Amino acid sequence: MNTPYPAKSCEITRLVTHPKLVAATLAGTKTQQRRDGLYAHPNETFELEGITFVVTSVKRQRLGEITDADAQAEGYPNLETYKQIILKMHANMAWNEDGLVWVHSFKRKD
Repeated sequence: MNTPYPAKSCEITRLVTHPKLVAATLAGTKTQQRRDGLYAHPNETFELEGITFVVTSVKRQRLGEITDADAQAEGYPNLETYKQIILKMHANMAWNEDGLVWVHSFKRKD
């Protein structure tokens, strides 16, 4: 397969795992997941509680480029809340505006 993406750093099954985020994904309020590594390529599928989701796009993004709309797509009410939770989950992490993450966008498969 010829792809512009590097090898995945983790399995797609690890993309959305936290119970609150699984619930938000199932409810349709979470449509993106940012990760330090690449967990999926476009058109790959994953299942949550028997429901299939398809990865629609994958791109790189700087932390400083994340907007309130992006945070809402992650299932959070706004960017400030998203930042606080990410920094709480990753105790030794500093929010580096130039830090790069992989944005995995997905939707429920029809």
